[in-house]
Amino acid sequence: MSSWIRWHGPAMARLWGFCWLVVGFWRAAVACPTSCKCSASRIWCSDPSPGIVAFPRLEPNSVDPENITEIFIANQKRLEIINEDDVEAYVGLRNLTIVDSGLKFVAHKAFLKNSNLQHINFTRNKLTSLSRKHFRHLDLSELILVGNPFTCSCDIMWIKTLQEAKSSPDTQDLYCLNESSKNIPLANLQIPNCGLPSANLAAPNLTVEEGKSITLSCSVAGDPVPNMYWDVGNLVSKHMNETSHTQGSLRITNISSDDSGKQISCVAENLVGEDQDSVNLTVHFAPTITFLESPTSDHHWCIPFTVKGNPKPALQWFYNGAILNESKYICTKIHVTNHTEYHGCLQLDNPTHMNNGDYTLIAKNEYGKDEKQISAHFMGWPGIDDGANPNYPDVIYEDYGTAANDIGDTTNRSNEIPSTDVTDKTGREHLSVYAVVVIASVVGFCLLVMLFLLKLARHSKFGMKGPASVISNDDDSASPLHHISNGSNTPSSSEGGPDAVIIGMTKIPVIENPQYFGITNSQLKPDTWPRGSPKTA
Repeated sequence: MSSWIRWHGPAMARLWGFCWLVVGFWRAAVACPTSCKCSASRIWCSDPSPGIVAFPRLEPNSVDPENITEIFIANQKRLEIINEDDVEAYVGLRNLTIVDSGLKFVAHKAFLKNSNLQHINFTRNKLTSLSRKHFRHLDLSELILVGNPFTCSCDIMWIKTLQEAKSSPDTQDLYCLNESSKNIPLANLQIPNCGLPSANLAAPNLTVEEGKSITLSCSVAGDPVPNMYWDVGNLVSKHMNETSHTQGSLRITNISSDDSGKQISCVAENLVGEDQDSVNLTVHFAPTITFLESPTSDHHWCIPFTVKGNPKPALQWFYNGAILNESKYICTKIHVTNHTEYHGCLQLDNPTHMNNGDYTLIAKNEYGKDEKQISAHFMGWPGIDDGANPNYPDVIYEDYGTAANDIGDTTNRSNEIPSTDVTDKTGREHLSVYAVVVIASVVGFCLLVMLFLLKLARHSKFGMKGPASVISNDDDSASPLHHISNGSNTPSSSEGGPDAVIIGMTKIPVIENPQYFGITNSQLKPDTWPRGSPKTA
């Protein structure tokens, strides 16, 4: 049991991994050409015996050739040619080295599909000529050609031009053999009628309105006579060109706004090199709001938008149909500008339910305008669930002052938004406000009445005590009913007996509690006081 666990546990997994690694190397070795060694990303062929006679290719069932980034070949005297399809499978190739070998010829399209090539080293081979067409589409950082028996001709003048264009001090010592088989430094080579071409683009004002058409003309010159072609990049608008030797024209029709800012080039090319003349196309068009969405919250609330237009459009926001005055609390911010496209947002600082409502963006320039609207809900009204959607008020904070936005001046154009819906909504909102005020007034009045009745009842409770004879105008009376009656008889004061309290015009009989003030009735009656003695409380 322990042995089964030992062979089916982690140890077994490691063993299987090692086996697959060995198989992988074995497959790569089997697929590798004779005299070469291969890995997942590199091929190197340096064994001169038996050597290789053709550029190394991997077998179809081997490691993917797309993963090969470096090929190193040395001491292969029988390798003379690189054909057009020899290198095309190595699309990821970056470094190609062929040194001390017998390379004599490279096909013009040999590196057409190897756009990642950066370093090429053809040192000490048998090259007598090499065209710049091999490399013109590549962004090479290094091309080493030392030790090749080049023939002095116009075909290699591009190498001299390339050396002169480099600012690097470590220039290669290149030579060529003249008609006398004498080595001439390439830097001193002079070939009659062999120079760089020139291109001249005669273009009118390339600021054009969308939908219009334009024609460009170009002329080229040079010896050898150059070829001319147009480089229009990814131009969207419909276009056609006509060329005749050293003259050419380009017709662009129904120009699209997407082509604003594109570069158009006229190129002249011959054996020595190339020259080009370029212009930038500017297209004017009416604004378009391509993106407008509900607000999102980050550091501030933001209503995001994207606007296209040329010339730069002026932006104006409306809130519930009225002009939105911008300030430091609510303003337009442009975050990214891409030639004629503007990405930004309406930024709101701590908005409340008072900012809920419909927001309309209008973008306008001299060629037209565009507008879009969204509904924004920042928070619910107090006392109402946040998910509710009450009628939005038509005002915002009063301290918002008018300010120009970031990409255009704001102008008052309130009549651009229809006001019928806004008026109906405003009337309903005012009616709601009046109803709330009336209800609050009624409730307040009821509360005042209740407070008055409670106070009156309290005074009545403490005023019903003692006989009527005790109630007098004396300031030192101890009775709490002192202020209810002045002690004088009214027409009905004799009714109801002596122990009664007069409240208003009614005489109410009262039963006195002798213990209330801690004294007896006899002590309170005036006839019990000694004559001439002062009254005591």
